[in-house]
Amino acid sequence: MPHVAESDSSLPKQQSAGTATADRLPFQQKQIAFAAHIRDPQSVPVPPGIEDRRMAIYRELFFNNLHKLISNTFPVLRKLHNAEDWRGLVREFMIRHEAQTPYFLEIPREFLAFLEHEHVAREKDYPFLLELAHYEWAELALSVSPEQDDMSVIDADGDLLAGVPVKSVLAWLLQYRYPVHRISPTYIPEVPGEQPTFLAIWRKPDDELGFMELNPLSARLLALVESNPKSRNGRELLLGLAVEMRHADPDVFLIHGAGALQELYRAGIIAGTRPDRCSPDFPDPIPEATTQ
Repeated sequence: MPHVAESDSSLPKQQSAGTATADRLPFQQKQIAFAAHIRDPQSVPVPPGIEDRRMAIYRELFFNNLHKLISNTFPVLRKLHNAEDWRGLVREFMIRHEAQTPYFLEIPREFLAFLEHEHVAREKDYPFLLELAHYEWAELALSVSPEQDDMSVIDADGDLLAGVPVKSVLAWLLQYRYPVHRISPTYIPEVPGEQPTFLAIWRKPDDELGFMELNPLSARLLALVESNPKSRNGRELLLGLAVEMRHADPDVFLIHGAGALQELYRAGIIAGTRPDRCSPDFPDPIPEATTQ
């Protein structure tokens, strides 16, 4: 996960009314009361000694900034909700969630955590709410990730079959029950797909993002490239996958698999190869697929 400082938009940590007692300094009590009202102005009164018109400025400032940030990060999710429902979701986030970071660009991840753990499900919620939110969050997270491929240990022109394929650290393999990349106001699936949706998302050298829908076989291959503790070369990975898939002709499978590796390499999902080999033993049990 990225940790990029933008600006401090945090409020004092949420406190229950019972914690604002005499053992706290007066300014701390005022901070707690101030933040509690901004989070939930419908239920928490304006702190004593402050004019409501002055508090209104802060209420609107904090809510509008948060509303704008979340709307820009989750544009499809925003379009699927009417204005009232969306504002209600943002307000619920403010009331229920205690952020663990003050960094502006980390707030969308906090919103995702809120949807997963604290949001009170409503009958009108979309069944793909969390998956779509994760997909949209992933775009932001990858676009600001500080990670870089260490090309000093990667051969960008290496042989993908003879060498050990290396997935770019700026490429993520994602798996969802719903086709989240196709969801829009004109396409709203009511049930999951017949098979999982596998997506590769990666950051290109020009910092633009790339997206690719993968079939189950290509997704499995990429997962094996990512999780390759014995440093098998590309040929061994493909022959092991042929055994796993119980393919009738491993040689034919190897030809098609090599083409799949080349496609992932040309896209920039595979950064290249490395020569080191921990163990050439083959075959060993292939690990289960993992996703980002």
